[in-house]
Amino acid sequence: MTKKYSNKINKIRTFALSLVFIGFIIMYVGIFFQKHPIVMTIFMILGLLAIIGSTVVYFWIGMLSTKALQVECPNCGKPTKILGRVDMCMHCREPLTVDPELEGKEFDESYNRKKKK
Repeated sequence: MTKKYSNKINKIRTFALSLVFIGFIIMYVGIFFQKHPIVMTIFMILGLLAIIGSTVVYFWIGMLSTKALQVECPNCGKPTKILGRVDMCMHCREPLTVDPELEGKEFDESYNRKKKK
């Protein structure tokens, strides 16, 4: 079974979006504790913290995205952003690299990890 890869920026945006929904679900669970105001308040605060965390993650990936290298995908011809040495096209999931040593090699996200000296 092959591992499904995706663009790093899209992965982080998906995580931030899931934090929003998780926050809403936590807050919704708090409604079931209306007879216990302290428990309900705890759930509401936890949900709010998840939503605030999502905002922080969205801000962080937005700032990271502005510094990402923008290239044109050789497969689909659309512009895409690359984080690290290897990444996937945001549109067609074509493996992309900016390192000439990695051209022609099998795609592996471990190429982005720092080498131990």
